[in-house]
Amino acid sequence: MTSDNPTLSPLFRSWRPRLAALAGALCLVILPAHALGVGDTAPDFALDGTNGPVRLSDYRGKTVYLDFWASWCGPCRQSFPWMNEMQTRYQAKGLRVVGVNVDQNAKDAEGFLRALPARFDVAYDAAGKTPRQYGIKGMPTSLLIGPDGKVLAVHSGFRAEQGTELEQKIKQALKERRPQIGLWQGVLQIVAGIVV
Repeated sequence: MTSDNPTLSPLFRSWRPRLAALAGALCLVILPAHALGVGDTAPDFALDGTNGPVRLSDYRGKTVYLDFWASWCGPCRQSFPWMNEMQTRYQAKGLRVVGVNVDQNAKDAEGFLRALPARFDVAYDAAGKTPRQYGIKGMPTSLLIGPDGKVLAVHSGFRAEQGTELEQKIKQALKERRPQIGLWQGVLQIVAGIVV
């Protein structure tokens, strides 16, 4: 198309903004989002879950182990017993494990969960919007999110021997979660203890 052609030039000019908008929209849909890293704020999401709606913002103030998984994922089968154990062991200390399933067919996820029941919250994202928001590139991928909503760690894949290292990160995050008391609060607690 050249500007010398009087018939094509006006047509091209009238479609140019539409084509640019279409190209931009396709880039948003096709290209993955920037992968989240340590220190980034984890985007909120609202998804249907096994026990009702699951929203990341509902866990504010808790340490969250967010895991993206699929029924066809071999390492996911290894990670589920470990995540159940972490949920049981550290829930009282403020840990919440949340699994986001990305299967397009809900029956696939249901079959997986019959074989490997989850003792943690499970959400479903058949459209894949949440993994795109997080820039997830493989299954499973997990993020450890602090009580302030910031990403503390990102881990791709799962092997049983990695469980100890991941548990250490969870323990460290839970330790850092404890509120720090200021100098004056400490003095007031000591004085209150002496007076009582």
